[in-house]
Amino acid sequence: MDYVDAHELQKRLVEERRAGVIGDTLLLVEHPPVITLGARNRIAVSHIIASDEQLAALGVTVHETGRGGDVTYHGPGQLVGYPILDLRPDRCDVHAYVRDLEQGLIVALAAFGIEGVRVPGLSGVWVGETGREEKIAAIGVRISRWITSHGFALNVTTNLDHFRLIVPCGIADREVTSLERVTGRPVAMVDVENAVIAAMRNVFA
Repeated sequence: MDYVDAHELQKRLVEERRAGVIGDTLLLVEHPPVITLGARNRIAVSHIIASDEQLAALGVTVHETGRGGDVTYHGPGQLVGYPILDLRPDRCDVHAYVRDLEQGLIVALAAFGIEGVRVPGLSGVWVGETGREEKIAAIGVRISRWITSHGFALNVTTNLDHFRLIVPCGIADREVTSLERVTGRPVAMVDVENAVIAAMRNVFA
């Protein structure tokens, strides 16, 4: 789904969730190649390394968002999740919500024999040797009157070379990886979708 279309869909579903028309919802999509900028747009723009000409040649578009976080890349082979949740009455804690998203992804990765971890001071889910962890999932959320949108991006079979177009999440000294690279084998997107659905359903009851 095109990023702009997904963004508009999220906004509509947020209002429907706020009005009680729908229940808590998890959108799972893949996007064409796109770079998205977090709320600190001036800083995020400075973390795009590639020139406009390079991006155009690769078919990569750039869009501003209303989420937190810095700059990130989305593309085919990456599972992007947009939870539209009402955190009221008993989950009104932004940091706890981000930790819950991380936990859901850690549980989903375990289904593939991968140990996902948290890195103190950095959001997202990481894998690998302590002190040299690589990011496998990014998180950037928006919460408006306790209704959530935006969410997470899990690299499954993503073209990791495209992350070299940016400084991912503004972190220059860490690498990015994927399920395919960590497991050393092809991974079916539908299997990852099912694992993420089960894990998020469990974490968010």
